[in-house]
Amino acid sequence: MDEILELERIEKNIYRGIAVESYLPRTFGGQVAGQALVAATRTADEQYLVHSLHGYFIRPGNPKQPIVYVVDRMRDGRSFCTRRVDAIQDGKTIFTMEASFHVPEDGGLRHQDQMPPAPLPEELPDYAELPAAERETWMAEWSDWDIRPVPPEQTRTLPGLAAQQRVWIRYRRKLPDVNILHVCALAYLSDMTLLGSARVPHPGVEIQAASLDHALWFLRPFRADEWLLYDQTSPSAGFGRALTQGRIYNRSGDMVAAVTQEGLTRIARDS
Repeated sequence: MDEILELERIEKNIYRGIAVESYLPRTFGGQVAGQALVAATRTADEQYLVHSLHGYFIRPGNPKQPIVYVVDRMRDGRSFCTRRVDAIQDGKTIFTMEASFHVPEDGGLRHQDQMPPAPLPEELPDYAELPAAERETWMAEWSDWDIRPVPPEQTRTLPGLAAQQRVWIRYRRKLPDVNILHVCALAYLSDMTLLGSARVPHPGVEIQAASLDHALWFLRPFRADEWLLYDQTSPSAGFGRALTQGRIYNRSGDMVAAVTQEGLTRIARDS
């Protein structure tokens, strides 16, 4: 993960990320968002911590080519600063993002929703231990991540919600004690499995799916190499698009992040 998120500085405010071998036909959106966030943080003073990002996936990226990130230092204030990042391949913008940073403060209101019930991750199978013939594409694409979906029969759903699923996720290897690395790793993982929540009410239906836009809020400290429960819902789908939302909790029940994403969800022609 630290290799994927390590960027080369080309010029002031300009960085380049490595090409990452992929089983997907386009660059994984979480990779672009994670690298873009690294570029943004490289231009912000250490006193600022990122608290949110909002991004749009404009064109599919080529996973065989590196991506150049151009940062616009939009604002530097006493408590907040803002950065805009354009991700570019072949002279065209494939992703654009704004990130907001905040100097940590004490005080203010404190509350959060309770973490939903879920079996412990140790009670769920490690998909890496399946025979190769039984593994799905996402298992190979994200083999560095331990991803353990909660089976539908073990998911205690809330009434009135159209689609719900929960997934335990952690990075398999120990990451350095560098806060921004864990933050950018979470930006990477936040795009994993989320759009799949829109398929829950439609079992067996094959869809053409792609992330369209992505918003992420960082709420409390966490580590990406420790278990995180990704509680996902899809409140609405229609007209070829699906809205998905996620809340990420650490094992102690602290809500550490929140995610909203809209994605392309066209029914595949042969389904």
